[in-house]
Amino acid sequence: MSSAKDIFKLHQAQTFPFPSCLEIESAKGSYIYDVNGKAYLDFVAGVSANTIGHSNPIITNAVKEQLEKYTHVMVYGEYVQSPQYKLAQLLSDNLPKRLSTTYFVNSGTEAIEGAMKLAKRATGRSEIISCKDSYHGSTQGALSIMGNEDHKAKYRPLLPHCNQIIFNDKNSIDRITKKTAAVVIELIQGGTGFITITNDFLKKVRERCNGTGTLLIFDEIQTCYGRLGTLFGFEKYDIIPDILCIAKGMGGGMPIGAFISSWELMNLLTLKPKLGHITTFGGHPVNCSASLACLEHLLSSNMMNEADKKEKLFREHLNHPKIKEIRGTGLILAVELDSEELTKKVVEKSLENGLILFYFLFTKTSFRITPPLTISEEEIIEGCEIIKKQL
Repeated sequence: MSSAKDIFKLHQAQTFPFPSCLEIESAKGSYIYDVNGKAYLDFVAGVSANTIGHSNPIITNAVKEQLEKYTHVMVYGEYVQSPQYKLAQLLSDNLPKRLSTTYFVNSGTEAIEGAMKLAKRATGRSEIISCKDSYHGSTQGALSIMGNEDHKAKYRPLLPHCNQIIFNDKNSIDRITKKTAAVVIELIQGGTGFITITNDFLKKVRERCNGTGTLLIFDEIQTCYGRLGTLFGFEKYDIIPDILCIAKGMGGGMPIGAFISSWELMNLLTLKPKLGHITTFGGHPVNCSASLACLEHLLSSNMMNEADKKEKLFREHLNHPKIKEIRGTGLILAVELDSEELTKKVVEKSLENGLILFYFLFTKTSFRITPPLTISEEEIIEGCEIIKKQL
């Protein structure tokens, strides 16, 4: 009989030639356990998705409770379902007035797709501008605005009229014109190793968009639900987008995404034509229940406020001569090393020694640290010691 790894490689579509093939038995808190019972401290959290840890009873109980009521009942937007409208209301209560109306989807890339459509519908324009080295998803529209040609070349032709500015370069902002429907920006560039915004760049982009009638879309798919120490990253910059895209951590481990804007803008998808954006499983009641439970817990606890303290702890205990730089904010950090070879060795050897780290899409000399927000100080120190031992 074939082993689980053989079946996995033969019958499950692969995205990477050398997957770690860790065989999972269970996961709880900050740890994942393999089929042999070995524990692995998780510094990745499903790539920023397991916001309040693995198998958190807050999420599990919300999912179980909803499962006993109903799962999927109708395409999104047709029936009134309490997990959906309660989550939409709570999001509205914690967002600026211009971000009052939510469209739920299944993932981050779907949120980007919906936001791009909404921007074109609202402005009557076709150009979408993103940033060099950006990552917004892998579907055709999101891929069209990705800022890395190596990942796009084999899939052309993609959407026309997709252009780029340079992240943190105010001199490139004049490429935004009255022909531009929207500018899509990550508050922290994820694919290239958590590059943060500097030099009033975001403020200048907002001003330029205001002057040209261009909609500003924030991609907070990796930063949402408290990872930067605030519920949403834009709160740190005091700049409000016209459309907000969220996913990953909003589900507490369950698949969900959303794009959020004003009621006036969102209503443009309702008429002329009707059904301007549709989805079958978007806003799935089970996933909305998980997201609602996650959001309620974060709002009622001190967990988000601890992100800055935990960031400082990481920086303090990752003091090593082979670490060139630590980028990022809160619990979304990139550790820069001297070479691709060293980075690969550290990630692989750390896994052998019970610590899960992960790579970035575009840069090969950094590894990511995005643990659950629930991670303890003792677990942070434990993981840092494993990293330093490998170095």
